[in-house]
Amino acid sequence: MKQIKVGIFGLGRGTSFIGNILACNGEIVALCDKDEALRAKYGERYPDAGVYDNFDDFINHEGMDAVVIANYFHEHAPFAVKALEKNIHVLSECTPAGTMGDAVALVRAAEKSDAIYMLAENYPYMKFNQEMRRVYQRGDLGKVLFAEGEYNHPIWGDGWTQELCPDSKHWRYHMPRVYYITHALGPLCYITGAMPKRVSAYPVSYPHTKESFLGDLYWRLPDRGAIVSCFNDDGSVFRVTGWEQFGAHDNTYRVCGTKGQIENVRGDTERITLRFNDCDIPEGLKETNSYYPEWAIEDRDLAEKAGHGGGDFFTVKVFFDCIRENKQPMFDVYFGTTLSAVGILAHKSALEYGVPYDVPDFRLEEDRVKWENDFSTPMWGSDGTPPTIPNTELAEYVPTEESMAEYDAAIAAIKAAKK
Repeated sequence: MKQIKVGIFGLGRGTSFIGNILACNGEIVALCDKDEALRAKYGERYPDAGVYDNFDDFINHEGMDAVVIANYFHEHAPFAVKALEKNIHVLSECTPAGTMGDAVALVRAAEKSDAIYMLAENYPYMKFNQEMRRVYQRGDLGKVLFAEGEYNHPIWGDGWTQELCPDSKHWRYHMPRVYYITHALGPLCYITGAMPKRVSAYPVSYPHTKESFLGDLYWRLPDRGAIVSCFNDDGSVFRVTGWEQFGAHDNTYRVCGTKGQIENVRGDTERITLRFNDCDIPEGLKETNSYYPEWAIEDRDLAEKAGHGGGDFFTVKVFFDCIRENKQPMFDVYFGTTLSAVGILAHKSALEYGVPYDVPDFRLEEDRVKWENDFSTPMWGSDGTPPTIPNTELAEYVPTEESMAEYDAAIAAIKAAKK
């Protein structure tokens, strides 16, 4: 088995890939981050790896086969393009593109490159979602008509806030929740094979307060999620939420077909419920079936140890398999940019209270040219570039200089108190 030499760009989330890279016969050969402390920490752990403070030097590291792109959420695409131009394989940790223009540039670069591009979307590879795909692909449910996906992940407590949103220009401070859509939508596309073609969304907003949120510290953005409707290429409809922050923590999915339905259970997400009408019960099953699926793979021990319900192992394994076999993954550049576009266009729709948008087919140049110059964004760039569109439909809660300064002062006070 060929050993794959990997560089990691972004040593926060990026280093969580290391265990699975090594388990799949990879080698860490280069590390890059702007944070000096992170460079020192991981440079000491991997003394044979090159350590860099800028991407341009990092991507020229000799002998690097592949790179994990794990910088800020909305800024993956420009760096992935540079890697693809050098025929270096790319595993993009999060949503591939933060703007529609970035998505177009990324697809064009991938088409010209000899390298493999893959979105490291890990939620489809959770045990229960792999089981739902197996049942659907077996034909037990018939054809999908409707499906639901929710990624409900409230984050409370100033400790979390300091770690995940360390300043008022950080992407999490400004990001519409619907931009973080791949965990809600990706599993449904993986299970059924359906892909969105038209999208509309309604915002779910309720302002956080100092009293109900973090005491003396709070995010100003009032969005708690969005209710997104996707009309798909096979005529089915999905209802997804993006990264929602209402109700109780859960990752839940339901697929309804012409013959039956399957879902994982709220509050017990590892458990599957598979149901049929009495006229459509497959042989060997009952009208209602409830069970905990098991891994049907040789690498079950590695999957059990991996983060995100085993998903982190499979993203690396599939990526490496595709490199070694020179084949494109299911979560290729077209899959990834389509999911990015759904989040971006759903936010545009939510700002207009449900106006629908067609999702471009990024395989078609006539669709790409419509969006190639659209770099509008609700988030600050890491270079200090300000947002160009609102991050919420509630104008009174668009972050101001005063609210951002208040947030930064609160963060600074907490850090000082801990010294």
